[in-house]
Amino acid sequence: MRGPHNIWRLIRTLATLERTGAIGVVLEAFRAPPRLRFVARILGWPFKPLGLRGDPALPPATRALTALGPAYIKFGQILSTRPDVVGDELSLQLKYLQDKLPPFPIEVAKKMIQAELDVPVDQVFREFSEPVAAASIAQVHKAWLIEDGREVAVKVLRPGIERAFRKDIDAFYFAAQAIEFISPSSRRLRPLEVIRHFEGVVMGELDFRLESSAAAEFAANTEGDAGFQVPRPIWFLSGRSVMTLDWAEGISLNDNDLIDAAGHDRKVLGARVLQLFLNHALRDGYFHADMHQGNLKVAANGNIIAYDFGIMGRIDEYTRRVYAEILFGFIRKDYRRVAEVHFEAGYVPADRDIDEFARALRAVGEPIFGMDASRISMARLLAYLFEVTERFGMETRTELILLQRTMVVVEGVARGLDPHINIWEVAKPIVEGYITKNIGPRALLRDLGKTARVLARFGPRLPQLVEAALIAQADTPKTVQAKRNWWPVWTGLTGAAMLAAGLWLGQFL
Repeated sequence: MRGPHNIWRLIRTLATLERTGAIGVVLEAFRAPPRLRFVARILGWPFKPLGLRGDPALPPATRALTALGPAYIKFGQILSTRPDVVGDELSLQLKYLQDKLPPFPIEVAKKMIQAELDVPVDQVFREFSEPVAAASIAQVHKAWLIEDGREVAVKVLRPGIERAFRKDIDAFYFAAQAIEFISPSSRRLRPLEVIRHFEGVVMGELDFRLESSAAAEFAANTEGDAGFQVPRPIWFLSGRSVMTLDWAEGISLNDNDLIDAAGHDRKVLGARVLQLFLNHALRDGYFHADMHQGNLKVAANGNIIAYDFGIMGRIDEYTRRVYAEILFGFIRKDYRRVAEVHFEAGYVPADRDIDEFARALRAVGEPIFGMDASRISMARLLAYLFEVTERFGMETRTELILLQRTMVVVEGVARGLDPHINIWEVAKPIVEGYITKNIGPRALLRDLGKTARVLARFGPRLPQLVEAALIAQADTPKTVQAKRNWWPVWTGLTGAAMLAAGLWLGQFL
């Protein structure tokens, strides 16, 4: 599928941006250099008639992205949260992509529900509304159950969406291969790995059984979080293309006027969004990875409600500690330690100068501290950060893509609520709390205790493993014995020693 036919798709993308007038808007928003603007217009102009027309009633960028398809809409949703990067005007236009896309007919939705649940809609729901929200993947209907009269939200997958996504992703693969061929230096950014990661995330988002599972796990993890709530899925009314959840009413976080009219403190909400994300990422290692304003609302009681659990992020405990130490180093302005953590984790090649890297990190962090957020140009900061990664040969870490992307989106949401927010000050108590509990002597003892519990499960087998290894060693010809790896023996002996030490330490934990 990833053949030359995708050249046509890429040409049509450029032609659509030109035909809708979006190319100039986008280049201006990203402050593209004059040479790049000239090349883009020269390449786009001859193919302009081949571009998709889109909806003339929409602004240029929104018109182009909706015409190009769901994968492009996803990209626009991310940009809509960052007015500091793309400008207030373009950000406002792109917010249309969050939950106001054209819906598909209610009759089609009902047929899909009946096919998925194997029961007619009117035998399950007392009432079933027209679409109340429509996004790139699905649309939502409000309904009332016949069984107990409960209000629920019914999410229905867009017809043909999987095929449309696969076409877009196929073209993205082709573009990534072309970029790697034309610019070998771009390979450190691993564009193919990035697209592969994006494909995995999106394909998972198209199966509502997985989203129902994610919603249930997320709700359980966050049950005790003050000021936060997650609608729980109703399993017997959910399947691959249909998902039913408890209804949760609220004001979208992209409507500041309504939030103010309802008497909510936007500064408090902005700080809470950021702190909740950090808590979920560091404490649980499981976080909502699509936290744009369209997926967040504020309830009448001031709680933040999260929706849409198709994209969730998961990071292991080691990565959480690395991430926390990096954030903590920035908060304390200990750039040397931030640099050391990058080297220890293998994020920066070992042959690079750690002091030079620390100096470059200082140039990233210092402009943020003590400065009003409205005076910080995140676009310039990100541009410089990109230069730093290139200079020090840092490769893209695909396991961190969702974490980094969500951090950018969440910061954009927080700044949309409070333009003067200082992300480091807000993050400080969460990161310090995590560091105190998870890094240091107490954490070391806890890790040893966990190791001991794991080894304890294999304790009865350790003597047999050592004996089998020794017998195998004795039966092996001497010429082969010299090359034989003794790791099974040492593993057994070391394991036994660690088990004994762990059991002794366990009494203090």
